[in-house]
Amino acid sequence: MAPRKITKICCLGAGYVGGPTCAVVALKCPQIEVTIVDFNQARIDAWNSPNYDLPIYEPGLVEVVREARGRNLFFSTDVDKGILEADLIFVSVNTPTKKSGVGAGFAADLKFVEAATRQIARVATSSKIVVEKSTVPCRTAESMRTILEANSKPGCRFDILSNPEFLAEGTAIDDLFAPDRVLIGSLQTPEGKEACETLASVYANWVPQDRILTVGLWSSELSKLAANAMLAQRISSINALSAICEATGANIDEVAFAVGKDSRMGPKFLRASVGFGGSCFQKDILNLVYLSESLSLPEVAAYWRQVVEMNDYQKSRFSKRVVDTLFNTITGKRIAVLGFAFKADTGDTRESASITLIRNFLLEKARVSVYDPKVEESQIWMDLQEALPTSPLAEIQKNTEITHSVMEATKDAEAVVIATEWPEFKKVDWPAVYAQMNKPAFIFDGRLLVDAQELRKIGFRVLTIGRGESFDIL
Repeated sequence: MAPRKITKICCLGAGYVGGPTCAVVALKCPQIEVTIVDFNQARIDAWNSPNYDLPIYEPGLVEVVREARGRNLFFSTDVDKGILEADLIFVSVNTPTKKSGVGAGFAADLKFVEAATRQIARVATSSKIVVEKSTVPCRTAESMRTILEANSKPGCRFDILSNPEFLAEGTAIDDLFAPDRVLIGSLQTPEGKEACETLASVYANWVPQDRILTVGLWSSELSKLAANAMLAQRISSINALSAICEATGANIDEVAFAVGKDSRMGPKFLRASVGFGGSCFQKDILNLVYLSESLSLPEVAAYWRQVVEMNDYQKSRFSKRVVDTLFNTITGKRIAVLGFAFKADTGDTRESASITLIRNFLLEKARVSVYDPKVEESQIWMDLQEALPTSPLAEIQKNTEITHSVMEATKDAEAVVIATEWPEFKKVDWPAVYAQMNKPAFIFDGRLLVDAQELRKIGFRVLTIGRGESFDIL
């Protein structure tokens, strides 16, 4: 069967995945009209803002939207119209970890996926290809297909595909322009294979054919979870070794470099840090844990759970090291936390290590100042309030100051904690920072970002994650 001709695409969800992905699809496929819809009026207004003040920060995204918006890329809150007119629909809605009920703390909450699926069935009057873009547990597509078939109108057929994203925030546009692979999963029926070929023909406008992989529906869903779990596993492994390095006097940079030279391993994701964050790694591993337990595989579940537990340990270990170094108390002391996003080149704070660090510092009665070049103040307050649910926001704000520069954050501070690897933190005027801090002035580098020896020459006492350093060498 020949692939269908796609003239209109609709994406349900204008967030971190749907927005950039479909903006690039529109850029690369000028013959296809792409509409990204969302019920959130403020978010859509931001996507349509005249000055391109987009709701998410991603290098290169503004340029993509500027070129395609108004030509064949549109943003709207008219969800029904988008569904009605589309030949192909991407479902790219949020799938957070459940907070209550069966599987709470582990399973993905699929209420938004189900709601989107039911809306497609209710509105559609013609056959559609429905593409599962959100990160979901195995066999979610089966549930979507059941809902669509049970509620479809006469003459409407829905073909379900899995097309997981493999984007890294901060490099998402580059990842979309030149992906390692595009994975498309389908039922192995003639209709499923035809739908698969149709989506593949869209990507073929710019992606080489040998990078478009077609597999079974369930393999595609599991591949996404597996990829994130194994990447996170590497981070937790190197972070576990960083603790041994600190205890023995070894240097985690040197260990990682030696290990990465093994052609079987490679150097990627072997950089020790205060811990991984973001919307995917922890959520996907916990999904894998829940799936394993549901399949009566407790040993498999315990194996993957340990990856998350090691990440949690790394964050708590780092914050404890700050307290221990500052003479076993930080009560009333000003701690400057540089960075609140979970990584550089994004404004995303989901599961950010900074949230855990600041929470721990506030519980120790410290005064915390925060600086991040991209994260909105409202997001910081929201995250801290969620991290400290028993503390009134007024109390959190009394002991936390959101600042607008490194100099402002570090004024009268006892210590600087580097929590996000923003490039600008490499270019700080450290002598000026040192001059305005209380003495002794400490720097805790949780991202292997700064030159510890140069900072020591200025007068700082520096502790770097994964290095067995002590102050008696100063």
